[in-house]
Amino acid sequence: MVIIVYDLEMTVRRKKGQIAEIIEIGAAKVGTVDGQPRIVDTFQAFVKPTVVPQLSPDTTEFTGISQENVDGAEALPQVAREFIEWMGQEEYFLCAWGPDDQRQLIQECRRHQMSTDWIVNHNNLQKMLSKVYKLEKHQQMGLKPALEMLEIPFSGSHHRAMDDAVNTAHILVKLYDKFQFRRNKPSDETKFESEVVYKTEHYENLPFAGLANLFTDPAK
Repeated sequence: MVIIVYDLEMTVRRKKGQIAEIIEIGAAKVGTVDGQPRIVDTFQAFVKPTVVPQLSPDTTEFTGISQENVDGAEALPQVAREFIEWMGQEEYFLCAWGPDDQRQLIQECRRHQMSTDWIVNHNNLQKMLSKVYKLEKHQQMGLKPALEMLEIPFSGSHHRAMDDAVNTAHILVKLYDKFQFRRNKPSDETKFESEVVYKTEHYENLPFAGLANLFTDPAK
């Protein structure tokens, strides 16, 4: 059983009606080594935007991602294939900091007519931390303040996908025994079922989403 902690970087929207597109995916794979949680692998890939191929100066300034980075990248369908292949054939939980990345990933998969069946067992680590520390609902903590609270040094560059994913994974590793992970799947309304709860020490009977249907058949 593995936990995939991922982060997305997206184009910056400044005006109403603009579409944000994923331009980088980063992830850290957390497994157990001698019974202890550890980061065992990482993933990083730039993504070529297709709706608005030209990055705005705001996007480059905010993320540090250049036009050259995305021009040499594949579009989301191919990068998603590589990401899923990297995740491997084991059962998994997908985790992100906050709800935005999950929503963006599902929306873009649908825009590209890709299946979202693989986006399962998704958990919001920001919300889970708030529950552990009994914070009020409106007190959703940012990644950097959470790291500071837990005395975990931030490494890398903020707003770069793999660095943020690795830093988030360090939080998961530190609070591993306190977190509970929910089994769920995306619905047509981009809401998520959360009926069965598994503690980190009990990863039984989790379904592995078949990858054969990653892309829908246009003929259907």
